[in-house]
Amino acid sequence: MAGNTFGKLFKITTFGESHGRGIGVIIDGCPAGIELDRAYIQSQLNRRKPGQSAIVTQRKEADEFDILSGVFEGKTTGTPITLFIANTNQKTKDYSHIQDRFRPSHADFTYSQKYINRDYRGGGRSSARETAARVAAGAIAQQILAQKGIQITAYVSQVGPLSIRSDYKSLDLSLVEKTPVRCPDLAIAKEMEAYIKAIKKEGDTTGGVVSCVIKGCPVGLGEPVFDRLHAELGKAMLSINACKGFQYGSGFEGVSMRGSEHNDPFVNDNGRIKTSSNHSGGIQGGISNGMDIYFQTAFKPVATIMRDQQSVDLKGEVVTITGRGRHDPCVVPRAVPIVEGMAALVLLDYYLLAMTDRLKV
Repeated sequence: MAGNTFGKLFKITTFGESHGRGIGVIIDGCPAGIELDRAYIQSQLNRRKPGQSAIVTQRKEADEFDILSGVFEGKTTGTPITLFIANTNQKTKDYSHIQDRFRPSHADFTYSQKYINRDYRGGGRSSARETAARVAAGAIAQQILAQKGIQITAYVSQVGPLSIRSDYKSLDLSLVEKTPVRCPDLAIAKEMEAYIKAIKKEGDTTGGVVSCVIKGCPVGLGEPVFDRLHAELGKAMLSINACKGFQYGSGFEGVSMRGSEHNDPFVNDNGRIKTSSNHSGGIQGGISNGMDIYFQTAFKPVATIMRDQQSVDLKGEVVTITGRGRHDPCVVPRAVPIVEGMAALVLLDYYLLAMTDRLKV
């Protein structure tokens, strides 16, 4: 199976399955001498782990990690870093009924056709459990970026039909962790939580949107023509399970504006060139311009629902499937640290590339 590696200089390769012995990540290209805060890595994993509230899957996993290589006396050595997270709460029997059947809108069918020998236990490699490895790697990237003054904050801006109407600049992003939904608008967050609980009670699922803001990004990150910064961010987000859409800056709303409205005028702010508006979302020509980078990611409803659905089996015969096991009624609360982690991987990779470019000059 190809496609398990992401990045150019700061490169990660994830491994493992949902119901195997565990999952993990190998990080290649991490600079030497970085003092790792293990508690921060664990805190990010805790934000993604299952069983953390009544509105997420009740699978109980501590998601505690081991560092197998690449770190000596608390600092990176410059050699590949291997992080491993053991699986401890698998219930494989919950999936025996789909070993020869295909859940609607799930990866069951495509994996079966492409690889033949499909690991149906929890979805195997297609399970969102794989994203824990990304979060762990992203937490290392976030620590390095924080030293450069770059801060990445994601939050839930929509669940089903409920959405925040305010621009991110008017929100208090320090409130993101105050509710299990991870929405900084506390009034809307309560409505979102109630909506998810009602959907779960009906045996159904719902989608949502995670927004992300990157502050402190320097000018010059991004590589035209095919490796534009926003293109790589889009690839990173769309690689996350259940992600169906990505937009940055004005996004699709910008198509209804005129150029005279949408253009971001340049100004001199005490010797710093910046723009007076930011419809560009901090990226112009595929390169960061020093303004805030902001984007949104749309996530579909979880495919496995606790209702009868018509499908077919390996022989093409019509069958009825009812979801079993433990599944999220809505993925977006747990997707917040995944979005942050993937954004950090992109930003650090391009930061290191920019440093390499300058060394060549």
